[in-house]
Amino acid sequence: MALKGVKVLELAGLAPAPFCGMILSDFGATVTRIDKIPQNNLDVLKDGKRNIALNLKHEEGRNVVRDLCKRSDVLIEPYRPGIMEKLGLGPDVLMKDNPRLVYARLTGFGQNGPLAQRAGHDINYLAISGILSFLGRKDEKPTAPVNLLADFAGGGLLCAFGILAALLARQNTGRGQVVDAAMVEGAAYVGSFLTRSQSLPIWGRDRGENMLDTGSFFYDTYETKDGKFMSVGCLEPQFFDTMIQTLGLEGQLTQFDDNAKGKKILEETFRQKTQSEWSEIFEKTDSCVFPVLHWTEASAHSHNKFREVFVNVKDVIPNPSPKLSDTPASCSVLKRTKDEWENIQEILGEINYDPQKIRKLIENGVLLTSQKGKL
Repeated sequence: MALKGVKVLELAGLAPAPFCGMILSDFGATVTRIDKIPQNNLDVLKDGKRNIALNLKHEEGRNVVRDLCKRSDVLIEPYRPGIMEKLGLGPDVLMKDNPRLVYARLTGFGQNGPLAQRAGHDINYLAISGILSFLGRKDEKPTAPVNLLADFAGGGLLCAFGILAALLARQNTGRGQVVDAAMVEGAAYVGSFLTRSQSLPIWGRDRGENMLDTGSFFYDTYETKDGKFMSVGCLEPQFFDTMIQTLGLEGQLTQFDDNAKGKKILEETFRQKTQSEWSEIFEKTDSCVFPVLHWTEASAHSHNKFREVFVNVKDVIPNPSPKLSDTPASCSVLKRTKDEWENIQEILGEINYDPQKIRKLIENGVLLTSQKGKL
């Protein structure tokens, strides 16, 4: 696997940091999650990672982290600026111990600036980035696409990219570096096309009145007879013409018709058949019309099955993307789950902590475990 041999420490946090760690794990890195409690059931992205629960308020707990960092390539920390420094685990300390360490800091507003110490969530970061102002229908308030853009695209994904860039740079310099991943900046960066394309004809109007933001009847979703939906993305004339022919609307509608008229006609037309019926009809055409699959249905779609987009398990879990021809990734959910003691002994064994020392950590409340009597 592409990242085989790379050792990552992930300090437990909310969705963006676990997603970053999941990406690295899926592509072959050994990811060790440092938890605050023995069983972290809120982290749904923990598959394939080792974990150990430490009391970082205790000096011995912090020393364990330092010892682990001496033998790690990457640290992912999701705390507000200054927290790690107060713990004595800031980059000045850990990178002095290990100059090759890539120290990734994943926050909402970054490590400095007027908002650095403020709390926030995806919708707030998206708002400050300016990208939220693009999202929403005409005459409606801005609407965030759940927490995908800032938390995951601008946060976890770009943090993983920053880590990989730093690891690549380390091959030339021999030194690690700090990755300052801010979700506000990440969301803005993901939205580069939106801000750079404002001079193009597709923009120029208020939110919800432009070609790509539901302001065009030929780029929208339409309800079907059975209450499901079809997606229509007929931007180019040839696709639009094919759609009109397929719908039997020749002579009734052109791509330059009034938006309200076009929307009304397509709404009435798509309601005449079920999603399954329209899907079968459009499957034989090249017209940029596809069914809006419920998330529980996506894994059963023929194309997704052929491409193995999802892991063949009970839950709907996507396989890693992109696909690599020589060193393919493997979804972490397929890795064998080790029990708590296996993790503890394996992780601490790598830094030469023997069973007696491990017992001492448990007795002192440094190593937190739900199975104290096992070792």
